[in-house]
Amino acid sequence: MGGDLVFILAAVCAFVAVAAAGLALAPGDSGRARKARVAVAAGGPIQRGQRKVAALDAAAHKRRQIQETLKDLEARQRAERKKSLTLRGQLEQAGLTATPVHFWIASGGLAAIALLGVMATGLHPAIAAAAAIAAGLGLPRWILAMMRKGRQAKFTANFADALDIIVRGIKSGLPLSECLKVIARESETPVRQEFQLLVEGLSVGVDLDEGLRRMTLRMPLSELSFFMIVLVIQQKTGGNLSEALNNLANVLRARKMMREKVQALSSEAKASAFIIGSLPPGVAIMVSIMSPAYMEPLFTTPLGQMMLMGGAMWMGIGILIMRGMINFKL
Repeated sequence: MGGDLVFILAAVCAFVAVAAAGLALAPGDSGRARKARVAVAAGGPIQRGQRKVAALDAAAHKRRQIQETLKDLEARQRAERKKSLTLRGQLEQAGLTATPVHFWIASGGLAAIALLGVMATGLHPAIAAAAAIAAGLGLPRWILAMMRKGRQAKFTANFADALDIIVRGIKSGLPLSECLKVIARESETPVRQEFQLLVEGLSVGVDLDEGLRRMTLRMPLSELSFFMIVLVIQQKTGGNLSEALNNLANVLRARKMMREKVQALSSEAKASAFIIGSLPPGVAIMVSIMSPAYMEPLFTTPLGQMMLMGGAMWMGIGILIMRGMINFKL
C-alpha cells in the first residue's frame, strides 16, 4: 500500500516536471506579441487600417473632384474662346467702350478718306480701291490689335505683384474678398480696372467662378486662367491657397524673365528685319528726290502704278513672313 502511494506520487511529480520543462522550452510570448494581441483584441490595428483606407478614399475623391473641375473649366474655356474672338470681345479686351457699330462707322470713314485722297492725286482707281480697303479694314484692325497687345502686356507685368498682395493678405488673416478689394484700389492699370469689375460683380451677388470667367473673357491670358483654376479648385476641394498662389506668382515671374530673355536674344533679328523692310521704300524716296523724272513713270502711267501696287503687296507679304519668323510666343 505504501509502495503504491510512493509510486503514484513519483508519477505525479514526473508529470509536473515534464509539463514545466515543456512550458519552459516552448516559445513564449514576447512583450511585443502580447501587446499586438491586446491591440487586436481592443481593435487598434483594425482602426488604424480603417483610418488608412478612409484617407486613401478621401485622397482619391479629391483627385476625382480636381479632374472633374479641370475638365469642366477646359470645356468652358473652349466654348468661351470663340466669344473672345468676336469684334465686341476684342473691343472689351482693348479697354474700349465703343460698340461694333462705332467701329464699323470709323472704319468706313477711314476708307472713304483714303479713297478720295488717292483719287485726288490722280492715281489709278485700282490703287485707290486698294488704299480704301487697307484703310477701312486693315488699319483699324491693326490699331485694335496693338491696343489689345499693349493692355495685355501691362496686365501680365503687374499681375504677379497682385498675387503677392493676396498671399500676404491671406497669411495675415484677411479673407480673399478683402484681398481682392485691396488689389482693386492699389494696383496698376489695367489690373486695377479688371479687379474693380470683379469686386463689383461679387458685391452684387455674382459667384467667384462666374466673376473670374468674365474676367478671362475680357483678358484672355494663360496667367489669368491659371489664377482662375487655382481659386476654383481651392474653393471646391480646399487646400493652402497662399502657398498655391505664391507658387503661381513665382512661375509667372519665371515666365516673364524667359520672355524678356527671348526678346533680348531676338533683338538682332528684329533689327535686321527692320533694315531689310525699310530699304525698298527708303531707296525709292531717295531716288525720287535725286531724280524725279526717273521715278515719275511709276506714278503717272497705268503700268507703273500697277507695278507699284504689286511691289507694295509683295513687300507687305515679305514683312509678314519676317515678322512670323522673329515673333516668339511663350
